[in-house]
Amino acid sequence: MKKCGFILALLALFGCQTQKRESYMTPEKAFRYFKEIEEICDLDNGNLWGSNLYGGIMFVDRATRRVIANGIDEEGSLRHNNGVYTGFLSRDQIINNASIYYGGALFALVPLPEIEDEYSIKAAMMHSLFHRFQSIKGFASRNYNTSNKDEKQARMWLKLEWNALRKAILGSGAERNSAIRDALIFRGASRELYPNFVNDENLFENHEGLATFTYTLFNSDSPAEHKKKIFEVLDRVYVMQSYTSSYGFVHGALYAFLLYEAGFDFKQIDSQNFDLGEAVKELYSIELPAPYRDVAGSIAMNYDLLTINAEEDKRLIEIRESLNKQISIFTENVVYFQLESPYFDFVPESVQSLDSLGTLYNSIRISDNWGKLTVDKGGCLISNNFKTIRISAKGFRKDRNRYSGDGWSLTLNNDWEMIVVGSNYYVRKLMP
Repeated sequence: MKKCGFILALLALFGCQTQKRESYMTPEKAFRYFKEIEEICDLDNGNLWGSNLYGGIMFVDRATRRVIANGIDEEGSLRHNNGVYTGFLSRDQIINNASIYYGGALFALVPLPEIEDEYSIKAAMMHSLFHRFQSIKGFASRNYNTSNKDEKQARMWLKLEWNALRKAILGSGAERNSAIRDALIFRGASRELYPNFVNDENLFENHEGLATFTYTLFNSDSPAEHKKKIFEVLDRVYVMQSYTSSYGFVHGALYAFLLYEAGFDFKQIDSQNFDLGEAVKELYSIELPAPYRDVAGSIAMNYDLLTINAEEDKRLIEIRESLNKQISIFTENVVYFQLESPYFDFVPESVQSLDSLGTLYNSIRISDNWGKLTVDKGGCLISNNFKTIRISAKGFRKDRNRYSGDGWSLTLNNDWEMIVVGSNYYVRKLMP
């Protein structure tokens, strides 16, 4: 999806969810985390990607926006404090697991989880450090649309591919090669059906999948533990109601794991739309049929097709039931926005497909040319082409350039306005 910021929640695989959060990241504790991640990066020392991934890191507390960094910024906005540097993130900045320029310096931005969990924090640090590396390489594009992954046929091909990839990773020799062949056949069948999405899929799988592969690898003590961590991400994504904003996190990691096992040189990845599946095909000398779909249909029963079909039928029933409840909320008395250059921050589990109506994000933060929108409850509907968003205008209030409604708030930038058309509101640029 476009400039999508994901999200510590996907990384926090093991943290306890029942305790109440208190502020826990002290300068002393942050210093220890920085040193441990530096040691992890030094163990690799650029062997995997051609560059040591350690660099500027910045923890941020979502509630207070207080930051603790491992280095100074170029403008001197951060202040030295017991071996680290502290300050605050401005209100106009989206908080997500990505790279960020702060005071002219490039940092890996790490939102702190509500509950302190060492693995989750270290995973988030490596995740953002890899995005920082991508930014330096010029591979940081988050402009991709994989809305096709919420269609039933695409989801079925994807689940079949995942089952084959799991079998390949667990197997070896001829069994592994056979399962890789089947996975690539399912991949090819999907891409024959949705050719216009191929480049976007590659972008998503590279941008987030390689980040997942890297942070699980660097935070594992053995190949078995690395494999276990990737499968835990797969299991988490598999049950999500929507795949448009989540599938790439694990999909690219699965193919990268197979490449790594066969001694692939990751330094030869020279573009942000590199085809990881094609690289696996070449490295394992896999021969594939053409076209794919006829063969894919004949082998699908070997990968739990009936269960997958039942799962997807159940999902469609749930979507129809939800659509009947939601359609009036997002078609009458709503606020409309056009998306131009957005950044998103959301929890993947909160995403729900509403079929042709779009994708519902139960809670989300969006920054765009028009300003900053925060939706805490009630939902935000994003069109399938990622061009427009809608929120309910119920409880609409205005205070200068600040607007709010039931469950949301908006700060509008200069040169933008909110106009009323009938019972709806539209955000648009001021007319000359």
